[in-house]
Amino acid sequence: MKTQLFLCLSAFLICLAMTPIVRIFAIHKGWVAQPQKDRWHKKATALLGGIAIYAGLCLPLLIISDFHSLWATLVNEGFKTTHSLSVALVIWFGTTLLFLLGLADDFFNLKPQNKLIGQIIIASMVVFFGFRLHWFVSMTIDAMITLIWIVGITNAFNLLDNMDGLCAGVAMIAALAFALLYAGNDPTTSTVALIIACSCAAFLIYNFNPASIFMGDCGSLVIGFAISILGLHHGEFVSENQLAVFAVPLLILMVPLLDTTLVTVIRLLSGRSASTGGRDHTSHRLVLMGFSEKKAVLFLYGIGIVSGIAGVFVSQSDTMTSPAVIIPIILATTLMAIYLSQLRVYPEKEFSVLRGRKFTPVLIELTYKRQIMMVILDFGLVSFSYYLAYRLRFEGAEFTFYFQVFLKSLPVIIPAKLIVFYFSGIYSGFWQYISTRDVYQYVKGSLLATFLAIAIVTILFRFNNFSKGVFIIDWVLTTLFILGTRGSFRLFTETIKRKRLTGDRVFIYGAGRGGELLLREILNNPTLNINPVGFLDDDPLKIGKKVQGFPILGSFDQLPPLKNKHAINGILLSFNGQGNEKAHQEATNYCRTNNLFLKKFVIQLQSLP
Repeated sequence: MKTQLFLCLSAFLICLAMTPIVRIFAIHKGWVAQPQKDRWHKKATALLGGIAIYAGLCLPLLIISDFHSLWATLVNEGFKTTHSLSVALVIWFGTTLLFLLGLADDFFNLKPQNKLIGQIIIASMVVFFGFRLHWFVSMTIDAMITLIWIVGITNAFNLLDNMDGLCAGVAMIAALAFALLYAGNDPTTSTVALIIACSCAAFLIYNFNPASIFMGDCGSLVIGFAISILGLHHGEFVSENQLAVFAVPLLILMVPLLDTTLVTVIRLLSGRSASTGGRDHTSHRLVLMGFSEKKAVLFLYGIGIVSGIAGVFVSQSDTMTSPAVIIPIILATTLMAIYLSQLRVYPEKEFSVLRGRKFTPVLIELTYKRQIMMVILDFGLVSFSYYLAYRLRFEGAEFTFYFQVFLKSLPVIIPAKLIVFYFSGIYSGFWQYISTRDVYQYVKGSLLATFLAIAIVTILFRFNNFSKGVFIIDWVLTTLFILGTRGSFRLFTETIKRKRLTGDRVFIYGAGRGGELLLREILNNPTLNINPVGFLDDDPLKIGKKVQGFPILGSFDQLPPLKNKHAINGILLSFNGQGNEKAHQEATNYCRTNNLFLKKFVIQLQSLP
């Protein structure tokens, strides 16, 4: 324990001391990142912070690395399918080579293909010494997938280094999750993970927004490689829950995998090179939604923490319990990716494929015309609801028995429900405009789907060993999930609209039907350049309540102190003059006296000649 504490403290203090030294030296030499159109930072910032990260890693790892095992493997034993090298030694050796590769890229701007070749060579060395993911029985396939894993995760963290504190923070969270994962069965690897986490934590002090230094490729490649080795090492300790072999490392590394997948897919569908930099990462899209840079990074930290805890939980669960954690995480991540992919980042239409000289809007075809994404989503929702119904209804050995019933009937339940969803009109609406009529349609469609599932199960299996309670629970869960996913798109759209509000700060005078319609128009029409602060209304029963989340602050008589508190630029009247002449005149006089603009909301139907 004392040795572990010493090594972790050494990693933290070395990186903490080295980072400002590297920063001063980089600024003196002019090694700084200048602001660019396709980059996020707005001021010249020192580079090469990866030197401090590597120093914090390599010295403690060097102490615990077993070089005798390396000599025995090369000279006496040769290549073995089960490695004899320590994780510390492999990470030290690989990070040293990748540090040099990243340093060369930072100085000489290597071509992507040259950098990729170097990464493949280093990954191949890891596989040569017997490290594998243990995902497949075939040694050949498993070795190839291991190569892809190491190179992929290394580059995922390289891509994730796109906003202050993001790469270092996510790596620290992932390393802590791996440390917790290995604490019981491999204390040495747990110590290695803590060393990585401590080095990242020290660098984060200087790299969090506003960053005074960037890590560069010599840091992101080092971090990515180290985390990738921690991920593939997990497969050696899993014997019973084979689902955990795949799920645990994927869950712990959810944030870099999500960002890399989202960026790569959208760039390719938009006719761009996947290796070209840009402001289209997950963090950038969150800022485009209205998050500040800090909140966007902290939001992704939160996802990393939740998915990391989920990964550790799955590692300690059996195969039958794991899906209850894995599937919701996957569905939530899929929904988030769909949300973010709809934000327009590029000048041309996002998510388009270049055909000849024209862009075909693939996103529109997928989400609005063909509804493929919704069908795929419902496929997962129906499967998970049916599984969870069995999980909630039965426990222990009883669930083990009924799990076979679940597996036997699932291929019948899925198509039955999707067919009913289609014919009941669930796929005919727009996600962003869900209404009370749609809610009724979804509840009815889910109920009819359950009735059809029960009918088919009765015909095919005579309802033997089936439970009525399971189908009731399944209907409730399916309905809630459908409403939740559809409603989340409405919530997402409304959230973006509210966070993007800019322009003149105004009070809306009148919190009735006209005020609600005016607020809708403001939210849906950004060209108005109006930012409503809240409502004014002379009805004392309305004061203190809210209209679509905007507060009714007070009556018109309370306007002077409210004006000073909220620094408004004008007032919008949501009612016409008929029956409200006095209020209209008072508002006019007040605005003239206090140099505020006054505008009236009017809806008219005009006949065209």
